[in-house]
Amino acid sequence: MDRAQKTEAVAELNRTFGEVGVVVVTRNLGMTVKQSTDLRNKMREAGASYKVAKNRLAKIAIDGTDYSVLADLLQGPTALSTSIDPVAAAKVVVDFAKTNDKIEIVGGAMGTQLLNADGVKALASLPSLDELRGKIVGLLQAPASKLAAVTQAPASQLARVFKAYAEKEAA
Repeated sequence: MDRAQKTEAVAELNRTFGEVGVVVVTRNLGMTVKQSTDLRNKMREAGASYKVAKNRLAKIAIDGTDYSVLADLLQGPTALSTSIDPVAAAKVVVDFAKTNDKIEIVGGAMGTQLLNADGVKALASLPSLDELRGKIVGLLQAPASKLAAVTQAPASQLARVFKAYAEKEAA
């Protein structure tokens, strides 16, 4: 990798750190190409990304960003998982680590908040942004449907009473 490529890699990583909501640092312990490709595909499906970067370049890229707290975690064969959704990258990495012993969760960060491996696992157990939005919409719609049912109930009761009187007079 020549100087221009390194400069471009640092600039790209720096842009990424400026846009994402979470960064998860993992240690690769001999993953095969197929396993790495599977992880990248799962990340892409979840709206996240997985990148193996040289630690020295990553440390230069995080300098001056909210993620500068990650500098101590970047040792050995590491990879960075990032996503705008604060839960997506953590969820995919934790799920992948459950079935694959060749990847180890080192830690991560949400902005300036440093997370250890247990913090990343706790973050992964939270619902995603889309799930939370769905729950909020459901909660907002529930009172409206209950209100409609309550306001329709007296009208339907009156209709039944009128029908009963009509049937009684007809008999």
